[in-house]
Amino acid sequence: MINNLELGKKIIKDKIPFIPKNPGVYKMLGAKKEILYIGKAKNIPNRLKSYVSDANLPIRTERMLSLTKFLETTTTSNESEALLLEANLIKKHKPRFNILLRDDKSFPYIFISHKDKWPQLTKLRGKKARDGYYFGPFASTGSANWTIKILQKIFLLRVCDDNVFKNRDRPCILYQIKRCSAPCVGHIAEKDYKTSVEDAVDFISGKSRKIQKNLSDEMEKASKELDFEKAAIARDRIKALSQIQSSQKINQTNLNEADVVSIFKDSGKTCIQVFFFRSKQNWGNQAYFPKHDPDDKLEHILSSFLTQFYENKSIPSLIITNHFISERDLLEKTFKAKEDKEIVLREAKNKEEKHLTSLAEKNAKQALTQRIYETQSNSNLIDDLIKKFNLNNNINYLEVYDNSHIQGTDCVGALICFSNEGFIKKRYRKFNIKNDAVKGDDYGMLKEVLFRRFSKAVKEQSGSLSLPDLIMIDGGKGQYSVSREVLNELGLHDLPIIAIAKGKNRNAGEEKLYYQNKEFTFEKNDPLLFFIQRLRDEAHRFAISSHRAKRKKTFNKSLLDQISGIGKQRKRALLNHFGSARSVESASLEDLKSVEGIEDNIAKKIYNYFHE
Repeated sequence: MINNLELGKKIIKDKIPFIPKNPGVYKMLGAKKEILYIGKAKNIPNRLKSYVSDANLPIRTERMLSLTKFLETTTTSNESEALLLEANLIKKHKPRFNILLRDDKSFPYIFISHKDKWPQLTKLRGKKARDGYYFGPFASTGSANWTIKILQKIFLLRVCDDNVFKNRDRPCILYQIKRCSAPCVGHIAEKDYKTSVEDAVDFISGKSRKIQKNLSDEMEKASKELDFEKAAIARDRIKALSQIQSSQKINQTNLNEADVVSIFKDSGKTCIQVFFFRSKQNWGNQAYFPKHDPDDKLEHILSSFLTQFYENKSIPSLIITNHFISERDLLEKTFKAKEDKEIVLREAKNKEEKHLTSLAEKNAKQALTQRIYETQSNSNLIDDLIKKFNLNNNINYLEVYDNSHIQGTDCVGALICFSNEGFIKKRYRKFNIKNDAVKGDDYGMLKEVLFRRFSKAVKEQSGSLSLPDLIMIDGGKGQYSVSREVLNELGLHDLPIIAIAKGKNRNAGEEKLYYQNKEFTFEKNDPLLFFIQRLRDEAHRFAISSHRAKRKKTFNKSLLDQISGIGKQRKRALLNHFGSARSVESASLEDLKSVEGIEDNIAKKIYNYFHE
């Protein structure tokens, strides 16, 4: 009888004669057509032959081949296209046997439009669709916000959106605290504002000395002309600039545009630290923990990381690493074609570069050590949880549920997820309660949330989360019974549920837990109780924040949004004409008809809405 490994090899071997000898991507699929592995090759058949001819395959590869039931291939015109396609597909499907970049996200940029009459200073993520100046990427939202705050203090640029800007009749508080020059009400001439914008662009591009000299000249000139108010403003801006320069928050280097990437591996796990340098300034750093097999080599992990990392990001002219990279020439060629500019990818070679990669590697080591410690600590707590409740299964994923509302309004259900690696934010979910009959009813809301979450998983609908190994509910016996009822109805009889009831007078440390109709209590200083409280509090925090966001959205909803036939363009035209929704409410029918883009029938509908 043929074993699964040989069967997997046979599936691949039978396909090879029909595959053209071209560059491309191949996908190995399991019994349910789930993607197990995605690879690329300069010559697909030759690459596939290595799987069936090599007798000494790694255990992980043998395990993958044993699960392989189908093979799919896609040819490309060249190897660079294959590399980009592979990265895109890996990020999309996240196959279990690939090296995966986890927690990847787009980075914030600072944006200044140069086409607007009064350019706005703002933060942007995603595609660079608008025409203007982009500065970044910044490693975090915090570092981008800090830089915007700096630019506000020194150059007094507006940060408000266009709708707010056009409808102001007096300066906001930012003018009072000297972070804006109030162009909205004409407190600065257009020419002077444009000069401030140009200075801001120069400053963030690394030309701070020039800005300081200009400000000094401006202060001296104003003093000679006895314009002491203007001189004081220039003085305050010089002071802010000096404080920034002396703070050492932005470290000067000779790297104009570069990313420093260092990898560190320990105990079969890896951390990759990325430092971002733009305009000879350090714009922050970020740690990544790619998922890979413990035996994977550093050069392969690093190569796969870089391919996936830059798949949806702008690539700097120089990428410096602390380790050799496999397929370096191919990566350079691919990145060059993607960005249409010369890109150099190399190991650190001079003293400064080696110092930076060493610093990044040190940060990677510290981050990985902390990660391993937290993982071990979390694993021990999960083991204690299993022993306490005598659970029959291991816990890879643990889900906690909570609801939030105010007197039945803006009802939200929340789901958080925890594993031995900590809280898994990408598995967090919020549920807007749809059934009006259960709004304000904790039992009814919980039933809706659980049914929606687990019915999708049972049916294996696309986008649904995999099943957890344990669920926890913020509540007592009633919530436990309701939860058990829902899960049993869906056929999930073996999925364990624990309910966490608050103690007497809601005192922390006096919680009662319910599992299989049994009541459990803890000593007040029990570490396991602290762990359970932490899980419950995180679910509560996420539920409350989701509820508040929904409530804020409701509060901010314009009266105009409630009128059918009023879309974004008509709403903008009305607000630009009248200044506010309240002014639209009090407007006459003739005034409404006079607004550009508002037809007579629409004007009548608006008038009737407010006056009937």
